[in-house]
Amino acid sequence: MQTDFRTLDYQESRQLRLNTLIRLRWLAIVGQSAAIIIVDYWFDFATPVGLCFALIACSAWINLFLAFRFPATHRLEPPAALAILVVDAMQMAGLLFLTGGLTNPFAILMAVPVVISATALPLQFTAVLGLLVTVAVTILAIYHFPLPWFDEAGLAVPFLYVAGIWMAVVSTMAFTAVYVWRVAEEARQLAAALTATELVLQREQHLSALDGLAAAAAHELGTPLATIALVAKEMQRAIGDDPKLKDDLVLLRSQSERCKEILKRLTSLSSQSEEHFARLPLTSLIEDVIAPHRDFGIAISLEPGQAAGPEPVGQRNPGVIYGLGNLVENAVDFAREKVSIRWTWDTDRVTIGVTDDGPGYPPEIIDRIGEPYMTTRGSGQSSGGGLGLGLFIAKTLLERSGAVVSFRNAGAPGQGAEVVVTWPRDVFLRQNAVLEAAG
Repeated sequence: MQTDFRTLDYQESRQLRLNTLIRLRWLAIVGQSAAIIIVDYWFDFATPVGLCFALIACSAWINLFLAFRFPATHRLEPPAALAILVVDAMQMAGLLFLTGGLTNPFAILMAVPVVISATALPLQFTAVLGLLVTVAVTILAIYHFPLPWFDEAGLAVPFLYVAGIWMAVVSTMAFTAVYVWRVAEEARQLAAALTATELVLQREQHLSALDGLAAAAAHELGTPLATIALVAKEMQRAIGDDPKLKDDLVLLRSQSERCKEILKRLTSLSSQSEEHFARLPLTSLIEDVIAPHRDFGIAISLEPGQAAGPEPVGQRNPGVIYGLGNLVENAVDFAREKVSIRWTWDTDRVTIGVTDDGPGYPPEIIDRIGEPYMTTRGSGQSSGGGLGLGLFIAKTLLERSGAVVSFRNAGAPGQGAEVVVTWPRDVFLRQNAVLEAAG
């Protein structure tokens, strides 16, 4: 039941919409224009307005070209998005060069393209852009036009203060980019893991629906097969003891009878399995879950516990079967000799526990078990790869059924792991009650 999702394609989640960058650039153009106008005409500071608006006009022309050249839904490949962000960073650097370099209070905006890159582009692209911005900021710390001020010579700022601004800009850019990249990466991984969960659940639901499809196919094939059997019978009666055709007709009739028996079993599959497939007792659920894992050299021990009241009978839920099966498979992968399955029920709860005698969960990650794409056991000990995605899918599917899933070590670390799945009894029985009402 192990499904390997390590080859999931994350490229689409890393493609920025061109329209998003165009809108952000228009916002920057408006802000830059307003700042130049206010500084030059309101404060009456000496500002190279012509050169500044030439740079702003270049951004506007690029925006117009991209807006008319590509549709609004166009998604950029990472290299193309990087190129656009580099242009934005260099345009901002040019404006700062004309208006005081790092002494300009807006120098902190040099970090914006790097932060945008960190949200959607691969880490190596963000690192390249960060390096380019760092070089630009370093140049701006040394070479720049005077800061617009009352005096045409500009405001004299000590170089030590400029160095402090350089450190602030670079450190803010680095910290913010790493923080945003980490948050965005976790969001992408979670989205991919949830997609994988939906695919697994859809597959299990399709498998559960095969009995109905088989019954429908048998119903459709019944009439033509009966016609074939009738014609074969009439032909056998007509030819009598003709040795040339007698054996062939006998074979044809016997095979048609065999097909009728097969179709009869298929037709009755849905009604025969109504109780077994739709209403599944707890012990039958456990047997269905462990059956695929009996022949892997690991002993599976069934240990029924306290049983108060009648046995719970729930609906056959493909998500529950897959989730529990994944937990059992994980236990078999890590067990040394034995896996124990325990279950109890009373008037309030239904509980299933899966325990192995393997190495257990490392203490440093036990509180994070169930997160996607994380190693859950020691390296090299699992045939399943230990990425944590399987446990995430199992936990998600079981929690959707109303269960609470907890992970812990059965004893001290290194003495086996235990997973306990607990449903409120009324939640476990609720879907079965719906079935009975519908019947």
